[in-house]
Amino acid sequence: MTTPTKENLTALLEPFDQTHVLQFWDELGADQRAQLASQIEGFDLEQLNKLYNSQDAQSHWGELAAKSSVPPAITLADFADEASFEAAYKTGAQQISAGKVAMIIVAGGQGSRLGFDHPKGMYPIGPISSNSLFQIFIEKVIARAKQFGSTIPLYVMTSPPTHEETIEYLTKENYFGMSPDDVMIFCQGVMPAVDGDGKLLLEEKGKIFVSPDGHGGALLALEKSGALADMKKRGVEHSFYGQIDNPLVQVCDPALLGYHTQSGSEMTSQVVRKNDPFQKVGNVVTSDGKVQIIEYSDLPEENARETNDDGSLRLWAGSIAVHIFKTDFFDRMSQTDGSLPFHRAHKKVAFVDAQGSINKPEQNNAVKFEKFIFDLLPSAKNAIICEVDPADGFNAVKNAPPADAETPDHVRAAISDLHSRWLTECGINVSDGTLVEISPLFAPDSKVLKEKIDADKNFPSKITADTYLQ
Repeated sequence: MTTPTKENLTALLEPFDQTHVLQFWDELGADQRAQLASQIEGFDLEQLNKLYNSQDAQSHWGELAAKSSVPPAITLADFADEASFEAAYKTGAQQISAGKVAMIIVAGGQGSRLGFDHPKGMYPIGPISSNSLFQIFIEKVIARAKQFGSTIPLYVMTSPPTHEETIEYLTKENYFGMSPDDVMIFCQGVMPAVDGDGKLLLEEKGKIFVSPDGHGGALLALEKSGALADMKKRGVEHSFYGQIDNPLVQVCDPALLGYHTQSGSEMTSQVVRKNDPFQKVGNVVTSDGKVQIIEYSDLPEENARETNDDGSLRLWAGSIAVHIFKTDFFDRMSQTDGSLPFHRAHKKVAFVDAQGSINKPEQNNAVKFEKFIFDLLPSAKNAIICEVDPADGFNAVKNAPPADAETPDHVRAAISDLHSRWLTECGINVSDGTLVEISPLFAPDSKVLKEKIDADKNFPSKITADTYLQ
């Protein structure tokens, strides 16, 4: 295939005042020219121009928050109600048994903030086993499928920086026991960034800077990769969605799936009850009959502080990026133009300046454009939220020490605390200070663990040393 000429590319760039990206063309080798040309031809420069010239949507957040309420919610009280829980559990179990459930893992992030120069999914997080995030998630999928004698196909979304290494890693590890036929790894798209004047930035003399298009990129990537078609071919009706950095995700939880199914929901979001008015989570609300998220940074202080008569927060539902989607909803939204808007993020981006030198700014100098999957909520029919205790389902590894939360040590402790509590609920005494880890292949949840312990007359009644049950 012949590389377009400088004149061809100039004709594409000139209407949008972006010809500066060709300033080093004469210095480039054939491969560099081909790479740059491919980028230029692949960009939707008209869309980029519109995104830059349009201002961020100036919603009246205070007005919206004032008239908002919490959406229809399944709270912890419902999960604790035995009749309600058992009915939901049975419904969800039937969906899994019938092969109607898939798992989507969003795994495009890198571990750079953790000092780990690999895809974050490869990060060792098991408190005793040192198993990676990928291994923990995949074993949860395997265990859940085995529990109900079914298959749960797995769809892993990567990003360009993590795609090849993720494939190499999972192939080398034999997908941790999952059949390769039931795993699809697909890559999200990218978007170029622009500087304060709307100009594209060069990462190298022959390469324009791009970054992943946000977790909302999953919608288009599922469709373009063939993953959505694969779901439909398999008869998958519901996709359980989670992000790789949270090993406490209750993968394909039957009760959660059951409440989702019983409600006729096209999109169900798992939430935590906020412990602070200013907790850095999206606020899930309903207004004018539509469920949506008000970002913590957009929620006015007076609305964040509002309480009910009992003193609890009025807007209490914090999003943790765990969702269940109906396949038909994904299909409809993937065919709907503008179903997910772009958000602007101001970031620091290193770039090649006019003199050909790398410039590393100390202040934000670029605008990135990203989509967020939660923006599908307003379009979903019968959208509901389901509360989870964060100790049971949410502790993401995001920060390196000495941060005061979400470090690897915090997350490992959360895993051990959860598994210790499961054992205690089963009548097993766990000594204080003892680390406990339970492989998903041993028991994916406390219900299965209790059945296993009750059937094993030789299971110890007390655990006094660090223990990994596998």
